[in-house]
Amino acid sequence: MTNLNQPRAGAPGADLPTPSERQAASTSLGDLLAEVSRDISTLMRQEIELAKAELRQTAKQAGKGAGLYGGAGVAGFLALLFVSIALWWALGYLMGNAWSALIVAVLWGIVAAVLFFTGKKEIEEVEGIPQTVETVKEIPETLKRNEENR
Repeated sequence: MTNLNQPRAGAPGADLPTPSERQAASTSLGDLLAEVSRDISTLMRQEIELAKAELRQTAKQAGKGAGLYGGAGVAGFLALLFVSIALWWALGYLMGNAWSALIVAVLWGIVAAVLFFTGKKEIEEVEGIPQTVETVKEIPETLKRNEENR
């Protein structure tokens, strides 16, 4: 009984080597390794170039966004300045200019103190890169030979 899945001898498609199999059979191991090495080197160079291009694009977008944030900060500061002057002026009609300026300055002093202490608390809570530190500490253990490999 013959296996229907295997082609018969002499039939089309019967165990003929493909061109790549013929090339592999006639090429030395050293040549094959050199070719693989070149291909890996080319692949790595292409990946590095891709990463550089992506970083340039990302940096360009981040720079644009940072510039827009900076512009928004200046505009916000000017708006805050003029609102403060308007508040000073309005309070000046109610109680005299010297006291109104002092009240606005004290209000901004309170806002500055709250922002300072809130920022200080946030900075003190920064942990850095604890997971990376832990994994870096594990590297020497990983490189040591274990009992099975001795």
